[in-house]
Amino acid sequence: MESPTASTPRGALSDYLAAERTQLAWIRTGLALMGFGFVVARFGLFLQEIQFAEQVPGERSYGLSLWFGTALIVVGVVVNLVSGWQHARLIHELDRGQAAPRRPSTPAVAVAVFLAVVGLAMAIYLVSVRSSESSTPHSSKESSMAPIPSNGIITRPSNHSVDETVARLEALLQGKGVTLFALVDHSGEAAKVGLTMPPTKLLIFGNPRGGTPLMLAAPSIAIDLPLKVLIAEDAQGTVSVSYNSPVYLQQRHGLPKELLQNVAVVETFAAKAAE
Repeated sequence: MESPTASTPRGALSDYLAAERTQLAWIRTGLALMGFGFVVARFGLFLQEIQFAEQVPGERSYGLSLWFGTALIVVGVVVNLVSGWQHARLIHELDRGQAAPRRPSTPAVAVAVFLAVVGLAMAIYLVSVRSSESSTPHSSKESSMAPIPSNGIITRPSNHSVDETVARLEALLQGKGVTLFALVDHSGEAAKVGLTMPPTKLLIFGNPRGGTPLMLAAPSIAIDLPLKVLIAEDAQGTVSVSYNSPVYLQQRHGLPKELLQNVAVVETFAAKAAE
């Protein structure tokens, strides 16, 4: 008499080998998703490094790439876990002699749909980043690429009054955690002694985290630090914002190129306050 074990129907060897190949394919898919997710997560940092290397003024956030990359990594982990569970279930069914159901692979369809959605979202994100960079006022880029004025001072018009421009700049500094060391009201001091001059105010600001490396690399730059922005109205009523050219300061004090961004932030603050 044959034993119960011997009489239990089992799947063919080719079925077991096919199941193993399928499992290995899912593992490769999961690993590919995790690897690609890591690349996507670091893509934002890569863009920021390019921005810094090209000395592009302004700060732009690329944080969404981190979330896209993290989502891909999580899905890669889920794919490996689900595929392992499905492989174990399939082997159990083959051991019992049950035929595998003929139906579309739900995990494969789900992964395909997810990748399509993520790919579409990333494409929209990259297009939006590109569009926002293209729509950035060219004046801020032209000022850093234009020939350095002989006196090293860059002046740009403001769309607001002196007090409004000062208030906008103060809000920007506060929002970025930059210390406003002094607000010198030149026109106000002139009025105290009976003299008249158009509204003229000087803001002196900085951050030890950015200024200290500059002074360590080129001690003479301490004479031009903290950073300064002059907001003044001329006799025709035109308000302008003036500041020292970062490239001029770099050449004047021999600053390393990698530290230029520490003084280039003045261009960003001036442009945003005046726009």
